[in-house]
Amino acid sequence: MFIKLLLLFTLIPVLEIYVILQVGALLGALPTVGLIILTGVAGAYLARTQGFEVVRRMQQELNQGQLPADPLMDAAMVLAGGLLLLTPGFCTDIVGFSLLVPATRGLLKKTISDYLKRQVDEGRIHIRRF
Repeated sequence: MFIKLLLLFTLIPVLEIYVILQVGALLGALPTVGLIILTGVAGAYLARTQGFEVVRRMQQELNQGQLPADPLMDAAMVLAGGLLLLTPGFCTDIVGFSLLVPATRGLLKKTISDYLKRQVDEGRIHIRRF
């Protein structure tokens, strides 16, 4: 696990720097910085609006006496997407926007849900109920 985290925290910044330099060479320094700032602002706005929508859905399901499992997963994905969009870089912005846009978030949620179910079925994840 340590090796995976080490690679994650070294390769992603190197990739981000490379992409920023390539975009900077193509567009110029000022437009590149402006684009990075614009994606950060747009991401913060989108995270805020999607966050409020998820909270509204959670309250609605709780008021109906249901466990808000689906909105909780959405909330985690919106939080992760917002954090990725606040991180400077274009690669993390692509992943962040895909976590914030409801259509792509739905596809990712299905993939993650299927993965977690497989892990539980294989005994790699244990669920304890109290």
